[in-house]
Amino acid sequence: MRVLIVEDERKIATFVRKALLEAGFNPTLCATGAEAMELTTNERFDAVVLDIMLPGRDGLSVLRQLREQHNTVPVILLTARGGLNERIEGLNLGADDYMTKPFSTEELIARLRAVRRRMSGEGLSVQQYADLTLNLITREVVRAGRKIELTTREYGLLEYLIRSPGRVFTRSQLCEQVWDYHFDPGTNVVDVCVQRLRRKVDEDHSVKLIHTVRGVGYTLKGAA
Repeated sequence: MRVLIVEDERKIATFVRKALLEAGFNPTLCATGAEAMELTTNERFDAVVLDIMLPGRDGLSVLRQLREQHNTVPVILLTARGGLNERIEGLNLGADDYMTKPFSTEELIARLRAVRRRMSGEGLSVQQYADLTLNLITREVVRAGRKIELTTREYGLLEYLIRSPGRVFTRSQLCEQVWDYHFDPGTNVVDVCVQRLRRKVDEDHSVKLIHTVRGVGYTLKGAA
């Protein structure tokens, strides 16, 4: 999978490139919006990891021109913490996903693989782990053949966990990604939602899927 990394912070770019190489990707680096446009015009990439804050031409203008030229290459935006308006604008311009700095290279790799599955038509509408299934279009949740009714927030939390099974998410990460809080709300909103979700998903099953990692956060794991 050929991935163009557009990032002007050399340390971050080098770190991401090393992680992608180790994961079996074929990464190319560039540091400016102008160079990104030249590369995407003359070469074919399977995905672009595009920082919004670039010297000279910013990432959103690059994304806008790509879509105006009918270039459908999947784009994952890298945004600054708290840049909600930028993320909304990026998604409206045609970005496929976004990540907030600082980010985990493990999560970036998982998102790149998810983009590849979507582009190939694999797993487009269904996420599955063990005997738990989420339909991303109908938002129907089923475990062991039994439909589970979830609130909008419970569904959002479960969808986020199931996209990266085995990964431990902190409460702060869940607040940011599921609740879109970029600050500590000073409440136990995450813990309460996890408790409700656990009752609905795990209560009648011997194999528990939603686990607490003491002092860290929560993860989805079990017999997959």
